[in-house]
Amino acid sequence: METLLPVTTQNMTHDNKNIVQQALTALVATGDVNALAPLLSEDFLHHRPDTTSQTKPEWLAAVGAALAPLTGMQVEIQHVLADGEHVVMHSRRRLPDAGPEITVIDIWRLNDGLIAEAWEIIEPVSQAAANLTWWEIR
Repeated sequence: METLLPVTTQNMTHDNKNIVQQALTALVATGDVNALAPLLSEDFLHHRPDTTSQTKPEWLAAVGAALAPLTGMQVEIQHVLADGEHVVMHSRRRLPDAGPEITVIDIWRLNDGLIAEAWEIIEPVSQAAANLTWWEIR
């Protein structure tokens, strides 16, 4: 007789966090977007801060095009937080040869074990101080 664990938010959160970590590890380790593709749903959407979105093929093509100049990029994951179907990752990334450092927030929504949506916010570390007081009247 097979014992099934009840599906809980805690189990789902842990599984979703592992899926996102697996996807990013595969991408960074291989530099090949094809390692990431099976973990994305067919109706995957990547949302940008400028309100545009990309479909799975569009986003994979954009990531693939961006990877060549980023070969050797260092990725330091600061936090990975998960709650239900959402996973948030905060990382710092540095381009090779002492290139500029950026801070990235990725937000992932998963559905049925696949990444269904992603949001990404990128800020150059050198510009962080200027963005700390954006709400002040100048």
